[in-house]
Amino acid sequence: MGFLAAGSGSDNQSYLNAFRQGLRELGYVEGRSIAIEYRWGEGKYEGLPKLAAELVHLKVDVIVAVNAPAAQAAKQATKEIPIVITVLLDPAAAGLVTSLARPGGNITGLSMIAPDLVGKQLELLKEVVPKISRVAVLGNPSNPGTAPQLREAKGAAQALELQLQLVEARGPSEIDRAFAAMIRERAEAILVLVDAMLGSHRERIVNLSAKSRLPVVSGLRRHAEAGDLMAYGANRVDVHHRAATYVDKILKGAKPGDLPVEQPTKFELVINLKTAKALGLTIPPSLLQRADQVIE
Repeated sequence: MGFLAAGSGSDNQSYLNAFRQGLRELGYVEGRSIAIEYRWGEGKYEGLPKLAAELVHLKVDVIVAVNAPAAQAAKQATKEIPIVITVLLDPAAAGLVTSLARPGGNITGLSMIAPDLVGKQLELLKEVVPKISRVAVLGNPSNPGTAPQLREAKGAAQALELQLQLVEARGPSEIDRAFAAMIRERAEAILVLVDAMLGSHRERIVNLSAKSRLPVVSGLRRHAEAGDLMAYGANRVDVHHRAATYVDKILKGAKPGDLPVEQPTKFELVINLKTAKALGLTIPPSLLQRADQVIE
């Protein structure tokens, strides 16, 4: 099988471990009963089509595509080889499948987005910093998963009476410029949209936000572990563990188009108390009690 990810191997290690564990539980032992060809995009989306083509040339039996850019590249590379996706967008709205219930074609898998997910991130930010009115939204427009996150953020911002400042970064060289724009426009907090490139450079984002004294919320645990104030999103380890069941069913003869796309069932809230103290913020006790992990 092939494993195609938009990010790096190190950034995806915990997800890969969960996927491998899922395979082992189903009787697949890497190197013995199953061989896996890995291809990492390293946050450079323009190289993904070539990597996907390499997997097709190897005639793998199934491709697991992590992130929306990898899923799009795999879709363009083959209409025959089954593809199992784990993406942060609506696969039907993105044109990856016909519908969640009946995907059709050669693609199925799991979506990591659920209704109100990005809205919940803004709600949490407002709960910790009630007086904020202007939030910068940092996203990568090259990622097809960015647009649906932005739409949800805009809808939630109206309800929360927040003004959003959309800031783009297509590559690491644009992150500093993005922060300069936030400061110039007097943003009071930051929402970082889920993206492999931004995830790969999360420490740079943490350093810049700390220097600017701006609280940051995102959708990935590893951002909060690196130093962002909070993260709330689908439990990606669980999603990738479940992806193994799709591979198993396909290898046993199931057609991808007949396997419904699943939405996330487990979510996690991570709060970095050390960052909160550095910013002079007090996390409400009720919020701390709801957290799955508190970093001190």
